[in-house]
Amino acid sequence: MAQRTVAPYGSWRSTITIEALLVDRIIAREPRIDGQTIAWLEMRPSEQGRSVVVRALPDGGVEDLTPAGSDVHDGVHEYGGGAWALHDGVVYFSERSDDRLHRIAVGAATAGETPEPITPAGAMRYADLVPDTRRSRLLAIREDHRAGGSPVNEVVAIPLVAVGSEPAEPVVLVTGADFYGPLALSPDGDHLAWLTWQLPDMPWDGSELWVADV
Repeated sequence: MAQRTVAPYGSWRSTITIEALLVDRIIAREPRIDGQTIAWLEMRPSEQGRSVVVRALPDGGVEDLTPAGSDVHDGVHEYGGGAWALHDGVVYFSERSDDRLHRIAVGAATAGETPEPITPAGAMRYADLVPDTRRSRLLAIREDHRAGGSPVNEVVAIPLVAVGSEPAEPVVLVTGADFYGPLALSPDGDHLAWLTWQLPDMPWDGSELWVADV
C-alpha cells in the first residue's frame, strides 16, 4: 500500500500541471469588424501567453495581422484591455515591449513588414483606442508615468502623421480625474462620451458618464 503524505494546502504534487491544462488552449476576445474583415485578439499560452491580432480568411483559415514576436497588450489601470483597433485596413495596437502604439496594414505582417510606432517613446501607456478618421487621429486613454509616483490619466488625441514621419506628441483633450474609462465616438464624429471615476472609488462604486462636443 502506498504511504499517505500530508502536505499544506496548495502545495501537494500532481501530474496535472498548469502547462498541461493551458498549452493547447487559445483564448479569443475583443472582436472587431472593418468592412468585410472580421478580426479578434488571440491569447496563446503555447507562445508564452502573447496576444496576436488575427483575422478570418474567406477560405475558412486565419491570418496573423501582427508579426511574430509581437505581443498586443496594455497595462492601463493595471488590468489592460482595449489594446488595439482596426480601421480602413490598418491595425493599431499597443506593444507590450515598449508600451508604444504601433500601426501595420492588414496583410503586411505576412509579407514580412514591421509595425511603425505612432507615439513617442517614454513611460506612457495607451488603451481604448478609437479611430477619429474625420480628423486623422486616434483617441485613447493615456496613463502617463513620466513624472514618477501615481500616473496621470488623460483622454488624448494621437495625430496620424504620414508614414515614415516622426511620431507627434499626443494632444490632451480631457484631464483632471483619477481615472477614465472606455471612450465612444458618435457615428458622425461630433460627440465623445467616456466614463470617469475618482479614488477611493472603483468604477462599479461611483463612476460618471460624460459627453462632450468634439
